[in-house]
Amino acid sequence: MKNQNIAKVLKAYRKHNKLSVNEVAARLEQRSVPVAPKTIYGWESGQTQPDADTLLLLCDIYQINDILNAFGYLKDDTEPLMLTAFEKQLIMKYRNTPDMQNAVNKLLDLP
Repeated sequence: MKNQNIAKVLKAYRKHNKLSVNEVAARLEQRSVPVAPKTIYGWESGQTQPDADTLLLLCDIYQINDILNAFGYLKDDTEPLMLTAFEKQLIMKYRNTPDMQNAVNKLLDLP
């Protein structure tokens, strides 16, 4: 059964990661999955879908950690949250320094 979200999510995450189709093809080839750029365009247009193993590799390349939510398998009315590496680092620092959380919350005017 085709998931119509796969095409738009793959394209959005590729662009979010500032990768060209040729760069994605090269990264897949490095992982022993030779794919033509034309195939990637097919996945992004919804004409075809990658097999499960390739989809997992793409998720790794695109840094998609919450796969079920990103592709709409869990009911969530919000758009997938795409974080940069810097934003992830900020979140981890925030979580790992509870003594500073009140100060950060005050600075950002959070409850």
